[in-house]
Amino acid sequence: MKLFQQLLVAPAALGLLATGANAAELNINGVSDYAASADQVTSVTQFSDVYPTDWAYQALANLVETYGCVAGYPNGSFRGNRAMTRYEAAALLNACLDRITEVTDELRRLLKEFETELAILKGRVDGLEARVGELEATQFSTTTKLKGKADFFTGAVKYADRDACNEKGGACEDDGFNFSYRTTLNLNTSFTGKDLLYTRLRAGNMNNVWTQSDSYLSDAKSGDNTLKVDKLWYSFPIGNEFKVTVGALIENYYMIETPTRYKPILKAFKLGGYGAVLGASTGQGFGVQWRQDVDPGDAAFNVAVNYVADGGDGALSNSEKGMFGENTDAYLLSQVGYGNRKWFISALYALKNAQQDDGVTEAKAAMGYSTPTAKNLAHPLHAVGLRGYWSPDDSGFIPTISAGLDFGWADSDYYGNAEAVKGWMVGLNWKDAFVEGNKLGLGFGSYSSYATEIRDRPNGGDQNFAIEAYYDFAVTDNITITPAVFWVDDANGKDQVDGANKFGGLVKTTFKF
Repeated sequence: MKLFQQLLVAPAALGLLATGANAAELNINGVSDYAASADQVTSVTQFSDVYPTDWAYQALANLVETYGCVAGYPNGSFRGNRAMTRYEAAALLNACLDRITEVTDELRRLLKEFETELAILKGRVDGLEARVGELEATQFSTTTKLKGKADFFTGAVKYADRDACNEKGGACEDDGFNFSYRTTLNLNTSFTGKDLLYTRLRAGNMNNVWTQSDSYLSDAKSGDNTLKVDKLWYSFPIGNEFKVTVGALIENYYMIETPTRYKPILKAFKLGGYGAVLGASTGQGFGVQWRQDVDPGDAAFNVAVNYVADGGDGALSNSEKGMFGENTDAYLLSQVGYGNRKWFISALYALKNAQQDDGVTEAKAAMGYSTPTAKNLAHPLHAVGLRGYWSPDDSGFIPTISAGLDFGWADSDYYGNAEAVKGWMVGLNWKDAFVEGNKLGLGFGSYSSYATEIRDRPNGGDQNFAIEAYYDFAVTDNITITPAVFWVDDANGKDQVDGANKFGGLVKTTFKF
């Protein structure tokens, strides 16, 4: 029953029972002041004879505390069990109706005052409902979200002494100014809300200076303007702590905890060093990852192990070079890590099988962007690495620090083959550098892996070095302009052709959508 109906019915019913009431006991002043703020009680507890166990306690409490239209007797009592005179009922009803009238008048005034605003709001709600209906009818998919990115690269590279390089048999002619692009479309599909089917479409025209072995960019990809699927995998949870991943086109590092916070320009600095442990191998693969279930922000352990057969050989269907063939470019990777979003440290181990041509001497392991000498392996490569990062609590002078160190070894029976390799890097990022939302980056270290021991060569070693710097300028939330410079010294090892040291400069513009 509505409040107004209750107010009408209740006094009338009580009035029928009022024949035995003593008019002399009537609190005339109280009756006349039912709606007066000075004498009005504000809480049912102010009545000395009203208790929570009374059958009408809640109703009385609502009238007193919500609607403010009930008064008691001068002695602080309510006398809820005595009969009510028709005069008292009329006074109570009148006080409550006056209160309702006050509220109604105020509502009318407010409605009149905000008539224009309410009309605008109603129009917006109607428009929003129409748009939601249209989106539901024309949406791309109920299970898939599309994210895209387009990168434009404008810049050039310059050899330290291009003429000397070419005179001595080098290939240093490609140092001209160029404009290149790369576009990626990421389709993230979930069927349960916890699983993920990842499909990446990619196109570009970066078969140029940005994909050369001594100036390969992190965002580069060789191509001829052909759109193709270059990543395809599916992951799903088992319980709260395990995740399983299987894919036809996947790399090992997608199945581990990301071990760095540094965003590189050169691919050699990707993932804390792109060489002995975390070099590229895209193909068929699967992996399992365990991550300790802890409260958000707490440090947690994680363990991961995965296997990928290179897409160029491991994906072949014949028995000799299948996913587990003895001559497949197979890549086994494992990780043990501990930390949270602020800091993290991990140890990694990789076994990279050496795919052999006719089983003779042309074996090599997938080494990422390493020197030619480091790639010259006649047996499988065993590699161990350390990766870690630390982030300050607040943006300022102190940067986020990421670092990586790799060692690898292989047995060889052939002169000139690498038997031990090494790689290292340090990356620094300053968040909100100079302007909020912008980022400054500085990275240095070896240009991927290089050989430290070479079969039957006592001098051994072919160390190299690279350094880069960049500044991310956030034009909007979806557009970033990044000027960058880098220097690569002895990218192909210290025994390279003189003059091949390279300086590069570029401006990258990134559009996210």
